[in-house]
Amino acid sequence: MVSGTGARWLAGAMVVACMVVVGPSAPDGVPIANPLPAGAPKDVVPNRVMTWNICNPCNASGYNAGRAAEIATYAPQVVGLQEACVRDVERIRDHLQYLYGLEYHVEYGSVVHSWSRCGGLPWSPGGFGQAVLSAAPMTDHVNVEYPDGGSEDRGYMAVTTLVDGRPVRVFNTHLAQREQQPVRAEQTGVLVAAVARHDRAIVLGDFNAVPDAPELTRMWGLGTDVDPECGPSGTGTCEPTTDWRSKFDYIFLRGFVPTEHGVHLTRYSDHDVLHADLKPA
Repeated sequence: MVSGTGARWLAGAMVVACMVVVGPSAPDGVPIANPLPAGAPKDVVPNRVMTWNICNPCNASGYNAGRAAEIATYAPQVVGLQEACVRDVERIRDHLQYLYGLEYHVEYGSVVHSWSRCGGLPWSPGGFGQAVLSAAPMTDHVNVEYPDGGSEDRGYMAVTTLVDGRPVRVFNTHLAQREQQPVRAEQTGVLVAAVARHDRAIVLGDFNAVPDAPELTRMWGLGTDVDPECGPSGTGTCEPTTDWRSKFDYIFLRGFVPTEHGVHLTRYSDHDVLHADLKPA
């Protein structure tokens, strides 16, 4: 039996533990929503897509709530995340739903299962890789690991969902690190072969390569990026998408054209948020 003093101590310890797990909360126990800028959409924007490498390891306290706020600021129909741990994405999705009223379906493209990287238990580690959030249901989910990931396993995932009310094949990828151009060239070949089967496709991702890099030549042969200044010639003024002011993040389009796009700095990652509004080509 626990004494009165011991019971009170135990109850207090449990409250503290719950606060650590849940994070900052209002007096009624509901997690606090980060304020959104004026003019942020109240509902999902049906023709908007977004790609974002959310950075791992960058998991400081409150980052998942902040990441959810960044997504809610633009409320895309489809979001592709890279360097995503399953547990982080679950929390982001919950924050989007319960704090901002935005409901998303989620599919994962995990390529690494690592307790040291994504938490969990040694015998049940967290998944790490890509994730797609979509306001509409997703079908025909595939997850492909590249034959050679370079210094870390890499791959792409694909789903079929709706953008602007139209079915579209959405790909999400993360190519090998910057110093590994030959590996990225092989990975791009695998990705291009899959994308080329679809007349209407959106390819989201961190390609770890600038627009005129040779390994992106085949991607440019399939479609265009949402940044109208960017192309394989290297003569345009591409808007950078990383803290080191290079463009590594892309939204390639087949069967769609962009009406506008935006790149936004964020303190929650070393990559910027890239989103675009689309219309049929």
